[in-house]
Amino acid sequence: MSDSSAEHIPVLLTEVLHWLDPQPGQVVVDGTVGGGGHARQIAQRLGPTGKLIGVDLDPAALEFAEKRLAGLPVQLIQGNFADLPEILRQLGIPAVHGILLDLGMSSLQLADANRGFSFSQDGPLDMRLDPSRGEPAWRLVNRLSATHLADLFRRYGEERWSRRIAQAIVAHRRQGLITTTGQLAAIIHSCLPRRAGDRIDPATRTFQALRIAVNQELDSLQTALRRLPDCLTPGGRFAVISFHSLEDRLVKQAFAGDERLQVLTRRPIRPSETEISQNPRSRSAKLRVAQAKQRDGLCG
Repeated sequence: MSDSSAEHIPVLLTEVLHWLDPQPGQVVVDGTVGGGGHARQIAQRLGPTGKLIGVDLDPAALEFAEKRLAGLPVQLIQGNFADLPEILRQLGIPAVHGILLDLGMSSLQLADANRGFSFSQDGPLDMRLDPSRGEPAWRLVNRLSATHLADLFRRYGEERWSRRIAQAIVAHRRQGLITTTGQLAAIIHSCLPRRAGDRIDPATRTFQALRIAVNQELDSLQTALRRLPDCLTPGGRFAVISFHSLEDRLVKQAFAGDERLQVLTRRPIRPSETEISQNPRSRSAKLRVAQAKQRDGLCG
């Protein structure tokens, strides 16, 4: 992952800074530090007496962020944001003033063909945020039955043609393994031809579903929504940017049903038309924010 691979543009940056309201001397967590766009702006507002803790599963993202955040009060840690209680305990930090989770893929990750997140260019069908752990997407695609593949595409991608895609994948497997993003995209395109007026590529939902399954993203989000409110100081804020309905629904329900939190955004904050024109990937972003009422016991 290099500086030249893509331009990293943080989504809803102005809105995140407004709602998190980072102040000098505070401690804030960016649980998905990615390219460091949000982290840099937050850390600058925390000043030398504050600290930003940047967490990410992706070691390449951390390597890039380390260069971008040099000289700022930032500590970077490879890990899952769902494990924040353990991370803070190891750092000797009882609670933090703010937590940000940006659940989208960074431009840097999507632009790296070797990671397999995008079908815009051919590359290994991997999709692991942490390449050293877990099962790559190509193994799932070649191992699961048509029934299980269809269920995965429907559950995590909300793909209405999940059975057709799954059956096409299984039929293609008889000719050989499916190991690249180009192969998988071509199979999907062969059974779901793109029609005029379609806003998204027919392969988008299937790739989304595989990425979520490979990285267990919804499980991590549900765990984080349950555990992280206890990591906030009274009045501390918890901000989450989601990019599809599955994530947003979980965040909305968790915030509304959590007695530890007061919802600050009754409706999700959406990007302006200006931001969408400058960064089309922000189109589906939704920001929800809640504030901790009180904190009983230790972060955990």
